[in-house]
Amino acid sequence: MTTGFTMTIAGEAVAGASMYDVLDPADETIAGRAPVCSPEQLDQAVTAARAALSGWSATPFEERRGLVLAVADAVEAQLEPLKHLLTREQGKSLDDAAGEILGFGYWLRGTASLSLPETVNEDSAERLSVTRRIPLGVVGAIVPWNYPVGNAGFKLAPALLAGNTVVWKPSPFTPLVSLRVGEILRDVLPPGVLNVVSGGAELGPRMTAHPGIDMISYTGSTRTGRQVMAGAAPTLTRVTLELGGNDPAIVLPDVDVEAVAEKLFWGAFANSGQVCLAIKRLYIHRDVYEPLKRAMVAYAATVRTGPGTEAGVRLGPVQNRPQYDRVLDLLHDSRAHGHTFALGGPPQDQHQIQDENGGRPGYFVPLTLVDNPPEDSRIVQEEQFGPVLPLLPFDDIEDAVTRANAGEYGLGASVWSADPEAALAVGQRLDAGTVWINEVQHLTPDVTFAGHKQSGFGSESGSEGLLEFTTPRTITVRRGGAGTAPLPTT
Repeated sequence: MTTGFTMTIAGEAVAGASMYDVLDPADETIAGRAPVCSPEQLDQAVTAARAALSGWSATPFEERRGLVLAVADAVEAQLEPLKHLLTREQGKSLDDAAGEILGFGYWLRGTASLSLPETVNEDSAERLSVTRRIPLGVVGAIVPWNYPVGNAGFKLAPALLAGNTVVWKPSPFTPLVSLRVGEILRDVLPPGVLNVVSGGAELGPRMTAHPGIDMISYTGSTRTGRQVMAGAAPTLTRVTLELGGNDPAIVLPDVDVEAVAEKLFWGAFANSGQVCLAIKRLYIHRDVYEPLKRAMVAYAATVRTGPGTEAGVRLGPVQNRPQYDRVLDLLHDSRAHGHTFALGGPPQDQHQIQDENGGRPGYFVPLTLVDNPPEDSRIVQEEQFGPVLPLLPFDDIEDAVTRANAGEYGLGASVWSADPEAALAVGQRLDAGTVWINEVQHLTPDVTFAGHKQSGFGSESGSEGLLEFTTPRTITVRRGGAGTAPLPTT
């Protein structure tokens, strides 16, 4: 067990009002103990961020850019201990954990290359009018458990670059790396610019409703996103919400089945399916349905699952008990309704789960392909967020598009074809914030990412994502001084 975790408030180490156990999802042992932030300590963190705001926002943009780059350097310098800690608390493989830490640095560097716009509205003999973007103030960054460091980069980079100060709250399931990053950055950023607090389910609502926080940037479920928006309403706190998805992929009949099977597998099962933009419904043209199903089953047999610390493991457990129980509930619902499993399926009981994983405990769900369940079944209609994928045949592209667009979500989608132009014609009809052709989950810090319908509110990344952390201020100067008579009107 790793010990010694503290919160970061005003650049100082702060012990919690109490401590709680953080479990390793691979074996249910204690990975570490995290501090619980009291209401008074949250007030202290917000006060520290508010006190640091005037100095940080007045810091020249280029200097802030340099400090954002310094944050990336400092975190990457601790790659080895951070990746091991991330695997212990999150469950992903060490290689994937390293990729997430390095992705944090990549995101900060990419975001630091952006600039804030300045618009000259009028520059005449009579007046000068200029609109600039200024920081919103104190940002509450609420980060999920599937990518606790990587997703934080989506929020910290633009917030800090734009001149805001931050109170960062990681998920109670994965707080350890975030707390450690806070410790690392105490010597990089001025005190109070970045504060890191941890705690249970009660801490998020306290932040959302806190009158000293000017913006909440939240990533998580749509259900909780609605609560965040409601909590922010009384104070008109700005919100950016990156929420759930039930992302469809459509496979046209001209694909190279063997070539596309591996890409589709990882598009669905990366991080054991715990990716907001994972393929969660796979619509396959009937001409290639059976061969593609067989190819995906065959490829899955080559992928080793288990504790992320073990050599050769590619996929780890579901991260926490509530999500594990939810995924198993979906699988048992499929079995109860007579669905066919091309691969995997629900274990009969915990003993079977342990037998399938060498006698180990942990939140392991078998890699599962559900073979042509009904469109109205739970496994199709609900976001599973686990290593489970329904395969759905179609004959007519109109039918596939209609089914893909159905439902409350509109986060991501993809279309796969040997003919990119044909795939593009289909992709342009999909109701999603991001549509990929012949790839999926490709994101960069200079490209805007947003959800449609119940999948989000506002934008992340790119210039639009940076602007989310600002508000416009127009200054108009009447030339000639206060004593100058106005020009006559005609």
